[in-house]
Amino acid sequence: MDSPSDYAALPDEQLARAVQRGSHFAFRQLVERFTPKLLRYARTFFSSREEQEDVVQEVMIKAYAHIQEFDSRRVFSPWIYRIAHNEFVNVLRKKQRALVFAVDWDVMLPHPISKERTDADILRTELNDTVFDCLKELPEKYREPLLLYYNDDLSYGQISDILHIPVSTVGVRLNRARSMVQAIARNRGITL
Repeated sequence: MDSPSDYAALPDEQLARAVQRGSHFAFRQLVERFTPKLLRYARTFFSSREEQEDVVQEVMIKAYAHIQEFDSRRVFSPWIYRIAHNEFVNVLRKKQRALVFAVDWDVMLPHPISKERTDADILRTELNDTVFDCLKELPEKYREPLLLYYNDDLSYGQISDILHIPVSTVGVRLNRARSMVQAIARNRGITL
């Protein structure tokens, strides 16, 4: 394999093995696959697109620098998400900034908005803003699994690997987080 197109169809783990053997093309493919996902994840931590891009670039640099530590018999995505998680938290600690979230609430919480209504977009925006406000009130230990599950479509096992918590704890935290968001909304007189 000696061209970028040779790597396009390979699974992430095979790409990682190729990078471990020195392939820059394989790493380029991993960067192309994971940059959009990590940028979406970064939006849950940082409001500025420029800052999101800078931090994700740093994640990619660290992933490359530590690729030899990756066990290619395991799934690659939790490994790189763990690097991202650690980097995001470190940057936040340094900057002590408030978190900003981007979640597809259509997936997370059903809502009664009909697309046929002329004011649907306005109502949807208001609902998203309300849910964001509710989510900000959650402790981080509940907020983060919720975002990883709904926003990044990660499995319980992958979230467990990223956050270093048992799979059963992931399920408990997701259930509690959903209940907490709904309770916060109810206290504000809003039905989700």
